[in-house]
Amino acid sequence: MAQHNSHRLPGRAQLPTQQATVAARGLGGAAVLGTVVLGSAFVGSSAQAAPAAPSAPAAAPSASAPATAPTVAPSAALNTTQKLRWGSRGSSVKELQTALNSHGANLAVDGVFGKRTHAAVKDYQSSKGLQVDGVVGPKTRGALNGGVSTGGASAPSASSGSSSSSSSAIVNAARSAVGTPYSWGGSSLSGMDCSGLVNYAYKAAGISLPRTSGQIANGGRWISQSQAQPGDIVAWSGHVAIYAGNGQIIDASGSKQRVVERSIWGNPIGFVTYR
Repeated sequence: MAQHNSHRLPGRAQLPTQQATVAARGLGGAAVLGTVVLGSAFVGSSAQAAPAAPSAPAAAPSASAPATAPTVAPSAALNTTQKLRWGSRGSSVKELQTALNSHGANLAVDGVFGKRTHAAVKDYQSSKGLQVDGVVGPKTRGALNGGVSTGGASAPSASSGSSSSSSSAIVNAARSAVGTPYSWGGSSLSGMDCSGLVNYAYKAAGISLPRTSGQIANGGRWISQSQAQPGDIVAWSGHVAIYAGNGQIIDASGSKQRVVERSIWGNPIGFVTYR
């Protein structure tokens, strides 16, 4: 009788599920039947938390924008806020002469506002479409400074109060000289001529003028009689006087041989202001 070789181990037959269970237990942990046991490791050690995911790398610091170089305002050529005119002297006139030379003039930088500087100012004013009066006021100064104001801010215009104070000082000084003897070339209370009186009166207000009557008339700004204010100048050919207001003048009269106050006489060629 033929014998069957089953190749089975002696003992009870084992189901496939039982074999799987034994295999799982052989790994030294709780039996796993298609279920994940949280917190248990399969390799015979206590449960360990899974390592945390690496943190995202810190954002690279953004490159800082390069610092902007500070803007440097152009420096002003003329740092004074005072008007400059024929007869002015000092460092402000030197600055003016240097500025005019940079615009084509050929002046000696000597700090004396004389005939050549006066002519150069007029030429510059004409080339820039400014009022041609030979006086360096706010508009001419601003043009020479390229639009840069002095002091980093707009300089305030002279107040009407300061203008009135200056006018009063001029008229009062001229009146104080009434009766002074006429002396050609003089400019003091011991004797003065017409231009000497005008210089004497303006000096009391802190204003320096040219010496002769012709220079005084041409050094200021021509205005009409209706625009004239006390302290302005009335000019004739070869003669000048202080306008006192209301049609009155104060002048050193050659015919009367003294300083007098009287009504405007004859036919003056015009009125001049240094305001």
